[in-house]
Amino acid sequence: DAGSGVEEMDFNWDEYLEDTGAVAAPHGSFKHVDTSLQNGFAPGMKLEVAVKSDQNTYWVATIITTCGQLLLLRYDGYGEDRKADFWCDIMTADLHPIGWCEQNKKVLKVPEGIKDKIPNQEEFLQQVLKGACSAPANLLEGLHRGKNPLDLIAPGSRLELQNTQGSLEAWVVNVVENVGGRLKLRYEGLEDCDKFDQWIFYLDPFLHQVGWATQNGYNLQPPLVIRSLKSEADWQEILKKVKEEEEESSVPTDVFKDKPVIGVHSFSEGMKLEAVDPVAPFVISPATVLKVYNEKYFMIEIDDLRPERTTSQCYVCHVNSAGIFPVQWSLKNGLHLSPPPGYPGQDFDWADYLKQCGAEAAPQSCFPSLTSDHGFKENMKLEAVNPVDPEEVCIATVTKVKDSYLWLQLEGSKKPVPDCIVSVESMNIFPVGWCETNGYQLRPPRRAIVNKQKKIAVVQPEKQILSSRTVHNGLKNQELNSSDSVVTNGKYCCPKIYFNHRCFSGPYLNKGRIAELPQSVGPGNCVLVLKEVLTLLINAAYKPSRVLRELQLDEEAAWHGHGETLKAKYKGKSYRATVEVVRTADRVADFCRKTCIKLECCPNLFGPQMVLDKCSENCSVLTKTKYTHYYGKRKNKRIGRPPGGHSNLEVAMKKPNKRRKRRKHFFVHKKKRSSTSVDNTPAGSPQGSGGEEEDDQDESELSPLPQDRDKRKRKLRTFSFSDDENKPPSPKEVKMEVAEKLQLDSNPLEWSVADVVRFLKSTDCAPLARIFLDQEIDGQALLLLTLPTVQECMDLKLGPAIKLCHHIERVKLAFYQQFAN
Repeated sequence: DAGSGVEEMDFNWDEYLEDTGAVAAPHGSFKHVDTSLQNGFAPGMKLEVAVKSDQNTYWVATIITTCGQLLLLRYDGYGEDRKADFWCDIMTADLHPIGWCEQNKKVLKVPEGIKDKIPNQEEFLQQVLKGACSAPANLLEGLHRGKNPLDLIAPGSRLELQNTQGSLEAWVVNVVENVGGRLKLRYEGLEDCDKFDQWIFYLDPFLHQVGWATQNGYNLQPPLVIRSLKSEADWQEILKKVKEEEEESSVPTDVFKDKPVIGVHSFSEGMKLEAVDPVAPFVISPATVLKVYNEKYFMIEIDDLRPERTTSQCYVCHVNSAGIFPVQWSLKNGLHLSPPPGYPGQDFDWADYLKQCGAEAAPQSCFPSLTSDHGFKENMKLEAVNPVDPEEVCIATVTKVKDSYLWLQLEGSKKPVPDCIVSVESMNIFPVGWCETNGYQLRPPRRAIVNKQKKIAVVQPEKQILSSRTVHNGLKNQELNSSDSVVTNGKYCCPKIYFNHRCFSGPYLNKGRIAELPQSVGPGNCVLVLKEVLTLLINAAYKPSRVLRELQLDEEAAWHGHGETLKAKYKGKSYRATVEVVRTADRVADFCRKTCIKLECCPNLFGPQMVLDKCSENCSVLTKTKYTHYYGKRKNKRIGRPPGGHSNLEVAMKKPNKRRKRRKHFFVHKKKRSSTSVDNTPAGSPQGSGGEEEDDQDESELSPLPQDRDKRKRKLRTFSFSDDENKPPSPKEVKMEVAEKLQLDSNPLEWSVADVVRFLKSTDCAPLARIFLDQEIDGQALLLLTLPTVQECMDLKLGPAIKLCHHIERVKLAFYQQFAN
């Protein structure tokens, strides 16, 4: 394991999934992880919030969504209008439960933005607060303010753990470590001895708060394995000390409110069944109900017929315990049942065995019904605890699925282990990225991942691939080294991202494919969840490479997030691009909205809010043509401003008779405006020149305008603003530029590749600029280009090639007139 350090640093789930051709198990299938991320607040709860414009007044707001200690709020009165939604940090914001203002003589006053909508404040408040649920006061004030329930189980806290090996007694345990709800526990009295430590998820039915055993009539006794380490008097002294310190080390009851409730069983002593030994969950074996304690608990023993055996494998179960099955379950599912040690022969037969033992099989009614509706499929990847060494969390592959049980192959464990059998509800399995989110070391695969850049045909110039990887690795190392990267308050934890497939999907995304996507992705690490979301969207596009290009990070834009490499495949070619992804939860909603606007779909198509019946953007009335028209209008008017709703965009529809012509302009405009983000797409890409220019040809066919006016219009929309992005040139300036001969400021023989690209971006051939960048065409090469060369080498259709050559000829003419002498 000497080289594992290097492998661990190099491990990347996305590259690994692509390398193995596998997919990650859906986040929604891990219910215990979902529960662990809830913070006690729920959408729909109301609270009183200080008004930003006037800190001395307050108004009622509703929780829209939650993420760790962050709440997305909307003042009551805005209805479905989300333009004024705002994020609040529970720890720092001035938030209070309903009724606080009245008790503390503070003023409730309608915010300025909705004054007109609420003529009678008192009447409005009575109406909205009738039957409303207030946010819990204890989560907004006092010691527990802003804390995720998980944070309350801090190292040093005490709990009670039931003994599952041989008896029902419980003993006090100390929390040594809390990793995303997975607790490392040490028996009280063992201080620095970690030999008997156990790893258990906080929702485990056998884990309780201090005082549970006494309340439920169970003895507090140290387990047999450690009882001999101290005298009885010492153990009693330890117990006395625990009771004295109970208040300061106890964990609040709220933490366990989502723990599964144990039901009543109907097993009797002597019944036979099939079982998986939880200590070595690799085979299914015949087993016996050895003892029934009460209506909730019973003990199972794995059958062993050897006369010389000295120990038995017994463990306590309840009705919902994993790994217990009715007789013949393995046979019905085509699985091997391992005969008991000492059984004569290899062909095990239940009928003979029951007769031989004089026992009855436990009836089917004793067992909970198994479900196959859980989202797990063969070859999916996840993270799982190694049952032989619970300290290890390994990469796991689902090799088999039967009802609600999975067979997992673990990779990278220090010692090889056979396939493990786990329930889909096991709290020892986690979604891809769980370890990274919680700052725990995932055991990487034994072999380093092959660098796949050699395999991929295409794409960005080599230097840029390296630089984007350098940035990515730099950020990764920075995360690993920074002390605050392991946050328990959910700052980096993304809420669920919903795909609202009924919303308008725009010109790029295929509505049918969107409908086939999972209902949601997440929650989990922001970067991982958003990468998964963007990857699903890219694959749901008519042309995945086109969507990848829309999402690509603009090199000239300010860097606000985290650069991630995304990939797309189209017509047998692979493309990659660096895409900006936000890292913190408070920016997720805005990121989703802006991405939707980039893709010209409804701003609610995906995001942290589920659209139930009617979209707040009223996008159901839109068709692709109307929508593109709206967006074009908005972009022209609001370049550089933050995107909002498009509820008022109907204003843009003043000349319906020209709608078709203008719509087409805007569609082309959209593509041309994104030309800076196009530069690194591969030459000869299916989305490249041909695809773009086909739109131009359609445009001239559709447009009733004379050709020169058409060209001028297009010129206006594709002009590159070098100094002031927000100031388009006046039509007069552009007309002059088109009408007059080209005046060059410098000799084109001395132009660099960047100069050539800059020139092309100022023409209506801007989308072709990236080809010149890819092919490294400088000024000298530009002047040597001819129509046949352009058509052959750049794989262009005749129309686009002629347009391009027209601009090249203008440069040549200007060169001869200005510089040739």
